[in-house]
Amino acid sequence: QVQLVESGGGLVQPGGSLRLSCAASRMMIFSVYAWYRQPPGKQRELVAHITGGGSIDYADSVKGRFTISRNNSKKTLYLQMNSLKPEDTAVYYCYAASGPLTYWGQGTEVTVSS
Repeated sequence: QVQLVESGGGLVQPGGSLRLSCAASRMMIFSVYAWYRQPPGKQRELVAHITGGGSIDYADSVKGRFTISRNNSKKTLYLQMNSLKPEDTAVYYCYAASGPLTYWGQGTEVTVSS
């Protein structure tokens, strides 16, 4: 069993930046790592993902503003978020999959407001 723990959320003004981290409880090779978010009153949506081979893709709404990365030695996934907008307000979840096994973090809240 692997646990994923997110951190780095908080309140930020529009145009600001935050970096989210997702730490795994133990080393494990995943085929997909991803960040999802769930805005208030809306469904969970994919923000960005990175495959085990290093391929990366982003939702159109965050392209050019968000960057997903991972540090295998630290067992940590990151999401650098720049030029934040009020519509980025959501609970952000990290996700990892290895074959049929999937893992979710507990979520970290991001609020973009002046």
